[in-house]
Amino acid sequence: MPTKRVSERLTWLAFALAAAASAIAQEPRQWLERMNQALTSRNYDGVFAHWQDGRVEMLRIIHRNVNGQVTERLASLDGSGREFIRNGAELSCYLPDKRTVLVSHSASSASLLTSIPAIDNKSAAFYDIEEVMRTRVNRRDTRVIAVTPRDEFRYGYRLWIDESTAMPLKTQLCDAHGRVIEQVVFANLELANRIPDSAFRPDVATDGYQWVRNDPTSAVSAGLPNLSALWSALRLPPGFRMTVRSAQLLPGAHDPVAHLVFTDGLASVSVFVESGFAAPADQQTVAGVASVGSASAFTTVIDGHKVTAVGEVPPNTVRFIATSVTKSEPAVAVGSPGH
Repeated sequence: MPTKRVSERLTWLAFALAAAASAIAQEPRQWLERMNQALTSRNYDGVFAHWQDGRVEMLRIIHRNVNGQVTERLASLDGSGREFIRNGAELSCYLPDKRTVLVSHSASSASLLTSIPAIDNKSAAFYDIEEVMRTRVNRRDTRVIAVTPRDEFRYGYRLWIDESTAMPLKTQLCDAHGRVIEQVVFANLELANRIPDSAFRPDVATDGYQWVRNDPTSAVSAGLPNLSALWSALRLPPGFRMTVRSAQLLPGAHDPVAHLVFTDGLASVSVFVESGFAAPADQQTVAGVASVGSASAFTTVIDGHKVTAVGEVPPNTVRFIATSVTKSEPAVAVGSPGH
């Protein structure tokens, strides 16, 4: 009988230890979920430094959520005058250097802050998520969460999350070797119960500006041919899948383009397919890869169409996807974690 009780206690202890280990493993991911919830649901006003390619820009972000209706304003404080104002699904980009305002629509609820990962069940298989330390930023206790990719097709992140508010006080986007590509650090951040409408009015005087609208629900866009249905990718990096197919008119373009979006749930790549490019002559002048900070782009010509892939991913990823685009059956992944 005593032996049976010891056995039962050991079994119970094994289950308790397994449950505790599972809870510890899940806690870093729960901090990411709390952070993204805070970014979308809280009202806040903050100034942060954005570092990229050796340059530092100071910006101010104001975010308000009233009964699910999100209003957000991101403004440069360093003289360029650029501002981005989101009111629900409408995003207006004020560009004083071009004397232009670009207006577009998006169903995304993501913050205008960059380098903020949102992990879902599918993307979690391609990243290791762990808490690496606890420290203080701006006199606040923070948890430092590392999101490390398991292959070379995506970037990693390090995030300093405020323990009391779950807001990200510092974020870093890192390459496969852990080098920092992009960094955001808040100089100050205030949470508010109420933010007035006046906080979301642009400082830019738009007299004489050109207004360019890209509304996919407009009558012009609704009449576009089903161009995107003709295109997919023959292969994709592990974990990536197509989530968007659309045809749209881009500012300055006369003909519609196919727009495809591929994502692993965290990283995403947009592909634009334009007609009217002849190969092979244009192939040599058009094809090429470019990187600016965390953004990579690759352009090539396929069957007389200009194909451009753009995303916050390593250059090899946009090249892989762009060169796989074809008029074929839906894409399949080339591998899985550990292969």
